[in-house]
Amino acid sequence: MSVTRGPISKFMEGHYLHFNAAAMMDAAKGYETHLDEGGKMMITLAGAMSTAELGISLAEMIRQDKVAIISCTGANLEEDIMNLVAHSHYKRVPNYRDLSPQDEWDLLENHYNRVTDTCIPEEEAFRRLQKHVHKIWKDAEDAGERYFPHEFMYKMLLSGDLEQYYEIDPKNSWMLAAAEKNLPIVVPGWEDSTMGNIFASYVMKGELKATTMKSGIEYMGYLADWYIANSGGKGIGFFQIGGGIAGDFPICVVPMLYQDMEMENIPFWSYFCQISDSTTSYGSYSGAVPNEKITWGKLDINTPKFIVESDATIVAPLIFAWILKM
Repeated sequence: MSVTRGPISKFMEGHYLHFNAAAMMDAAKGYETHLDEGGKMMITLAGAMSTAELGISLAEMIRQDKVAIISCTGANLEEDIMNLVAHSHYKRVPNYRDLSPQDEWDLLENHYNRVTDTCIPEEEAFRRLQKHVHKIWKDAEDAGERYFPHEFMYKMLLSGDLEQYYEIDPKNSWMLAAAEKNLPIVVPGWEDSTMGNIFASYVMKGELKATTMKSGIEYMGYLADWYIANSGGKGIGFFQIGGGIAGDFPICVVPMLYQDMEMENIPFWSYFCQISDSTTSYGSYSGAVPNEKITWGKLDINTPKFIVESDATIVAPLIFAWILKM
């Protein structure tokens, strides 16, 4: 069956023939084959991919069912929504490498938090969301209900309360696309995000109970249940953007089920790709080559494995473009 591809895919196929470019093509084709054979895919988001506006391509991946579950940091969870409601207030700093400590202090005093070349506006982004999400937290607590961090965000998005602030085309928000699909999300270490810090401050002030927010252990149980229910047939692939907790937390569900729950028939992850430029020799999870994961009971000896040692802000949208036949 012939596949009609758009100009981006055709350019990639014609030009990306060697080195990291070829590794990217191999990974993209492997992702596509995995889906074509009935597999499902987890995408993990570390770094500041939401502030890098990955939603422009990731939202369409979600809408077209090219991703079945996401694991992300708390920052990525909230920063996509911040971009949705405060985009025009962001400040770009192309010369960020030349900033002095005084320049950085001036940004702080003007309520701009810098992520490489992009500054997030505190008032229009963090504080704008805070008053809405606090109400949702409080209403849940008053009703004796508990939810995961992503579920509270889904409630806020689906309520329509934020529509008055939208500053980008909502089709470019991956969180809005995920909320509309009720896509499973795992957010390990949510507490270290801005909204996590804000929630902690309300707990410390006695205004909210910590138990209103479901915990990381509960997230592991939620993920384990999802994995058991969805790992039949071709199985579940693992597409990792960056490293850190967003990747390390969910990939551990397989050895946990096998070794600790003694489920000896649990399938390994059935595809693995990592986009990272972390140095392999430093002992970091981010820099570990895929074969190392065989020794931890995460990947099978025959799992298709890919590593693209490049900038994820460039590579991930291109791979998504290939999957979407753009």
